[in-house]
Amino acid sequence: MREPLLQYPVVQYAYVVNDLDEGMRHWVEVLGAGPFFVMRDFLGNDLMYRGVPSETKVSYAFGQCGPAQIQLIAQDDPGSSIYRDMYPQGEGGFHHVCALVPMAHWDAQVGRFADAGYAVAATLTTTVPAVYFDCRNDLGHFVELYGSTEHTEGFFASVRVAHESWDGVTDPVRARDGSAEVRSAP
Repeated sequence: MREPLLQYPVVQYAYVVNDLDEGMRHWVEVLGAGPFFVMRDFLGNDLMYRGVPSETKVSYAFGQCGPAQIQLIAQDDPGSSIYRDMYPQGEGGFHHVCALVPMAHWDAQVGRFADAGYAVAATLTTTVPAVYFDCRNDLGHFVELYGSTEHTEGFFASVRVAHESWDGVTDPVRARDGSAEVRSAP
């Protein structure tokens, strides 16, 4: 038996949903996940999809469900993406796992997946790099490696702390800055 390719723990499970608001409501009501921190119409810096620059925007919601962070992803933009690689418009389900990789070990961890033959499906930069490997043939989903810094560790911790101190009802949907998200009627 050999050591695993992934040298860091999975800290997030990500799901594609058809409607972000409905997805958050469902996760809150069924599994007690939340509160969710939302980023709508997000486009990361230097987004590359299958080696080609991309302008495809998506919306994200980050919440906690017990010990695991849950990311919900909705794509209204008709552009190509790793999310549409797996689910056509109107469908959804489990998409990827995410591990935080210390920047000092970034090249080595990315190299392990590349050397094992997994294709880079997408890359982008937020405050740190992120790379998505297409592991569907072996695992049935993608694997995201996300740079770990004090800032990113702080974000993951803030989502966890918000969940642990949350009453399960008040402000289940919040803007990424932590305030309650107010949605105007269409």
